Amino acid sequence: MPIRMLPDTLVNRIAAGEVIERPAAAVKELVENAIDAGATRIDVVVRDGGKSLITITDDGCGMGPEELALAVERHATSKLPSDDLLDIRSLGFRGEALPSIGAVSRLTLTSRPRGADSAWALTVDAGLKGTPQPAALAQGTRVEVRDLFAAVPARLKFLKAARTEFDHIGDCIERLAMAHPGVAFTLDGDGRSALRLSAAQGDLLDARLTRLGALMGRDFQDNAVPVQAAREGVTLAGWIGLPTLHRPTARHQHLFVNGRPVRDKLMVGAVRAAYADFLPRDRHPMLALFLDLDPQEVDVNVHPAKAEVRFRDQGLVRGLIVGALKHALAEAGHRASTTVGLATLGALRPDAGPETDAPPPQSPLPYRNPAQSWGGSYGSSVPRGLADRATAFQAPHQAPHQAPLPPLQGRLAGWQVAPAARPPDYTAQQAATAPPLDSHPLGAARAQVHNTYIVAQTAEGIVIVDQHAAHERLVYERMKAALLDGGVKRQALLIPELVELDEPSANRLLGRAAELAELGLAVEGFGPGCVLVREVPALLGQSDVKSLVRDLAEELAELGDALSLKERLEEVCGTMACHGSVRAGRSLSVEEMNALLRQMEATPHSGQCNHGRPTYVELKLSDIERLFGRR
Repeated sequence: MPIRMLPDTLVNRIAAGEVIERPAAAVKELVENAIDAGATRIDVVVRDGGKSLITITDDGCGMGPEELALAVERHATSKLPSDDLLDIRSLGFRGEALPSIGAVSRLTLTSRPRGADSAWALTVDAGLKGTPQPAALAQGTRVEVRDLFAAVPARLKFLKAARTEFDHIGDCIERLAMAHPGVAFTLDGDGRSALRLSAAQGDLLDARLTRLGALMGRDFQDNAVPVQAAREGVTLAGWIGLPTLHRPTARHQHLFVNGRPVRDKLMVGAVRAAYADFLPRDRHPMLALFLDLDPQEVDVNVHPAKAEVRFRDQGLVRGLIVGALKHALAEAGHRASTTVGLATLGALRPDAGPETDAPPPQSPLPYRNPAQSWGGSYGSSVPRGLADRATAFQAPHQAPHQAPLPPLQGRLAGWQVAPAARPPDYTAQQAATAPPLDSHPLGAARAQVHNTYIVAQTAEGIVIVDQHAAHERLVYERMKAALLDGGVKRQALLIPELVELDEPSANRLLGRAAELAELGLAVEGFGPGCVLVREVPALLGQSDVKSLVRDLAEELAELGDALSLKERLEEVCGTMACHGSVRAGRSLSVEEMNALLRQMEATPHSGQCNHGRPTYVELKLSDIERLFGRR
């Protein structure tokens, strides 16, 4: 067949297949046009998930009749004044959105420029353009898209249910609203209001947090850490959640480049690297980052929907993000998210849990009469079985005396206090030695529960600390600091430890002997499948060397040979720190518990252990009073 030019209507439909893949894509293009027009308020109304109607009204600069006629032509735009595709300072720039939408729907544009005495309307029906006609409209522009994809019925078959398409539209508007907090947004779908966002006030950083709180939830707003950094003309700002505030998916990670929402693998990888020390591998932080740089340094024209970008200096961008996030998390210190305490309170409530038709489990504590509500009076009935347990508990019996464990012997630097032979008098002892409660964020230790959890009293409530998880983070941070100072100090074993492994595992360890020596662990071969350990990191104290070596061998099997141990510091040091920490079941004196709390306050990232779990839970006094019906 001879080569021929395709009709303009068919060309526009082909372009629509690339740019307008679903109703949310049309909404994105139109809302971006409104933002570029200087709108301060944008109202979106959709019907049937956007398939039958999309209406977008803004108060932007508007267009006259001549501009209306040009706006629906292919590659007609007002956003490239210098015709330089490398100098793009707006969200839209190719001039394909309106003609592409008009090619696959019935498109009506109504607009009135600022200062004009009348408005004009133009209709494009399946690619057939009409002529501008007088219309009624206040300042700004209204775009109506009816029967989207009616001109290409095959595309309709690939759309999802109306509810799903509406959710995609909502996500699109939310991302644009995050990047532009000074613009008010509304979204209505099928007669119901789905989104109401007023323009945020104040400076840009605070306005962004207000907008993010409205979209990502109060939990994020209460537990977000500010990020502000700049390097070689590239600036990064935004808010990131504390490591203990995480989600199972990356849905709550929002990245923006020059005000444009993007899905960039480089930025996602940098975020993952910054949080690698603090989160389990299957959890993701909540954050919103805004990267601004010279348009000449980034290419936004590599994707039809402008969802991906390409940076000229990728190393600079990655280094800036990783460094800024790590610095912000270090500034947060020992702080843990408030959601940890709230989740604990929710678990303590006798009527908490999944909503089912089955009766709630019998509580072992007489919180209340189950037939009464939290707001009513408390009953005096005792749950079944509690009286029997109370009688057995009060029965005279003498438990055998258990001698306390020996001191920590250097595991916690500076702790040389031997535990008391009998339970200490907390009240008298702390009244004389403990500083005022208000002077310490984690309070003063009051008790140790089950030889595992430290209970401390603060000015505003209580703190419960997992002693093993907390000390594990402290040892880990000290190991990292020692590595930066030139190497981990080693302690020679009086009797070298012989560890038997399978031959491949032993060979893997010996192949990394030089790197392990920098981490403070000196190993050498001792026959097939045997490893001799002569020195261990001094920070670990009296740890189980055999278990440590076996766990490290398994770690090396997973890490492989592609990266050096320094590049995978979090895995190797995390394993060592776990074995060198105060174990659950270890009895601590009051001085030791307080020393642990003070070290936590002085150590960055001590709010979570190496595995991403919280090291302490803070319960406010007001919440505890509410739990017991005092409020």
